[in-house]
Amino acid sequence: MRRRWLPPRLDHGEEATLVEHLDELRTRLIVSLFAIVPAFALTFAFHDRIMEWLTRPLPDDKQLVTLGVTEPFTTSIKVSMIAALALALPVVLWQVWAFLAPALEPHFERTVLAFVCLATALFVGGVMFMYWIVLPRALDFLTSYDDQIYDIQIRASYYYTFAAMTLLAGGLAFLMPIFVLALVRLRILTTQRLRKNRRIAYVLLLVFAILLPTVDPVSLAFETIPLLILYELSIWLSVLMERRWNRGWDEDFAEAGT
Repeated sequence: MRRRWLPPRLDHGEEATLVEHLDELRTRLIVSLFAIVPAFALTFAFHDRIMEWLTRPLPDDKQLVTLGVTEPFTTSIKVSMIAALALALPVVLWQVWAFLAPALEPHFERTVLAFVCLATALFVGGVMFMYWIVLPRALDFLTSYDDQIYDIQIRASYYYTFAAMTLLAGGLAFLMPIFVLALVRLRILTTQRLRKNRRIAYVLLLVFAILLPTVDPVSLAFETIPLLILYELSIWLSVLMERRWNRGWDEDFAEAGT
């Protein structure tokens, strides 16, 4: 019997009912939740080290303060939850693949598994890029802006939420090649359209960079440049994969014709 955590397969011409789709979706959500819960228990157990790690980019002359009785506890909960989501990301991506697998050709499964590994590496790379490159420069600018006017005190809950969400947003932003390839695979986008709409894509990427938690112009430049590079990388990967997928579709049509 096939284990439940493995994706089911549909035979040629077979279709799943709506109830079966909902049942499969429920299963994948439950598995994802079971991955997030122990991840949260682990991150909360080591939340002090995580928060110490998040504090390192803060300028040495700045100190964190709390202004409420429950703030230290609730801040630890929020940071632990964000870290748990990041830690459980590979399992969540696996479940997304498992939910979509019945609609994909069997020979495509290995490619998707490679994409899960690539997505995990891109996410980690995005988090590290934001931590080492963007976050220190953003904090230097933001925590010293008009310091001759204000007595700048940094509230712990705001800082840790800002730092954690910045890292999470950066990691998700670096997943852009995976999202683009998925849209190309579903034939929602084509490489020709990606090339034709480069200028529109650049504007959208700039808007996305502006919407990231860091708002200073220095960080904006550091965020926009890798996004543009990743977009161009997405185009080239789409070209390679689209050719491969088209060959697969042609072979399927040829077999169906015979």
